Amino acid sequence: MAKEGALGRLAKDTAWYGLSTILGRLINWLLVPFYVRVLATTGEYGVVTNLYAWTALLLVILTYGMETGFLRFANKAEEDSRKVYYSSMQLLAITSTLFVVLAAVLRRDLAHWMGIGTQYASLVIMLAFIVASDAFMSIPYAYLRFRKRAVRFAVIKLSFVVVNVLLNLFFLLLCPYIYRTAPEAISWCYRPDWSVEYIFVSNLIANAVVFALLIPTMCEAGRGNGGGWQLMKRMLGYSLPLLLLGIAGIFNQMADKILFPLLYHDPNEAMNQLGIYGACFKIAVVMMLFTQAFRYAFEPFFFEKGSGADEEQTRKDNLASVMHYFWIFMLWIFLAVVAAMPILKHIVVSDYYPGLKVVPLVMWGEMMIGIALNLSTWYKLTDRTLWGAIISLLGCLIGVVIIVLGVPRYGFMACAWAVALSNTLMVLISYLLGQKYYPVTYNIKGGLLYLLFAAVLYGALILSDRYAAVLGVAHWVMNILVVLLFGFVAFYREAPLRHALQRIKQKVNKYGRRNK
Repeated sequence: MAKEGALGRLAKDTAWYGLSTILGRLINWLLVPFYVRVLATTGEYGVVTNLYAWTALLLVILTYGMETGFLRFANKAEEDSRKVYYSSMQLLAITSTLFVVLAAVLRRDLAHWMGIGTQYASLVIMLAFIVASDAFMSIPYAYLRFRKRAVRFAVIKLSFVVVNVLLNLFFLLLCPYIYRTAPEAISWCYRPDWSVEYIFVSNLIANAVVFALLIPTMCEAGRGNGGGWQLMKRMLGYSLPLLLLGIAGIFNQMADKILFPLLYHDPNEAMNQLGIYGACFKIAVVMMLFTQAFRYAFEPFFFEKGSGADEEQTRKDNLASVMHYFWIFMLWIFLAVVAAMPILKHIVVSDYYPGLKVVPLVMWGEMMIGIALNLSTWYKLTDRTLWGAIISLLGCLIGVVIIVLGVPRYGFMACAWAVALSNTLMVLISYLLGQKYYPVTYNIKGGLLYLLFAAVLYGALILSDRYAAVLGVAHWVMNILVVLLFGFVAFYREAPLRHALQRIKQKVNKYGRRNK
């Protein structure tokens, strides 16, 4: 009963975090078809893809593992969570400020070095402010997770999305229309020669709004409540190995978008190809949505205070259960996206269609990231975070080698293979080491059976797509049946899933009787 209650709470928190993360990313996802239609060339979207890849990498560097470090120390019985909170914000405030100053001074050199050209030097400053504010705000966000304030977390996250989307529509859609009809009315706040720039202006303003909303949460740390240098030193000792892990992990995810312009023979064509790859990469975002939402709930749940053999065994049992159902759900999502590809491809325009073949590989890579997140619990709970860094570095090394050797010959397909293979390698290594230092009885046999079943169904989807013109409507019927079949088998074999479905059915029937 306790196990069911704990897993139920994890599912509830995941739902709240998922509301903000999935809905937020879904809305941002809908900006992709907007961007590929309002931006003049695939190269301009390539610049957006490249800069946001740098943003992701720099964000990891500027947070240097303090988000996870905060959750770890705040949940320790011997630590004062408010002192941990205050000290974490102190550290990130100092480093974020220094980063902005440095980027402002070196903006032209950085723009040239990044491969975007000095004409986009202003974007470097915007990017610096965005990254610095995101890094600092990661601690208040982590504090909301620590306090189980999932609703407030969701509201603030969605506020960012709403403001960002509205500003994008204003600057890239409404302003050009007004400028064409009455330029004097909008000339005070609109530059017609800007396009990519307004994407980052919108992000920067939205960050400022979120910062204001988080001020009450920041104030909860109090004044002068820091634990001093000794606490900071211990937190840095725990978190800095996570920095290496994070850098390797995020670079493994973003290396394709960062390195591609530097490896492709023609710089201008590189941005065009990167734009195609980046837009199609976004189609695979469905995998990222669930893994991100799951991460927000997962870490605080498994870091909660507790000791004793029984509690430790319960935690291991929960880990095994969570892994099993996460794996099933990810395979189902994979099949659903592949089945819906004839519709999803219209997210982009025909100029981007050559990149659609990367979607299955990218989705597999994202699935492996989710599995790696679950497996990472062993080195976080045993304070062996250095192992996590080593695993990520190995995965990163493999990914970079594939990209460097493959891009000149195979273009962006090498990037997709790098994502899939490097993440798979990290999962295998993490599992083997985890079984040595923190053994968990995962349902390996069951997981492999579901993988084999999904592989057979994936083959059916490929055949269905290949002969779509011949099959006609039967093509769609077959795709739908494949997705339903996997779901039916999963619910038939897994008792907890059947019970969950029964409870939903009972609630629906109860609601129906009440309204009669």
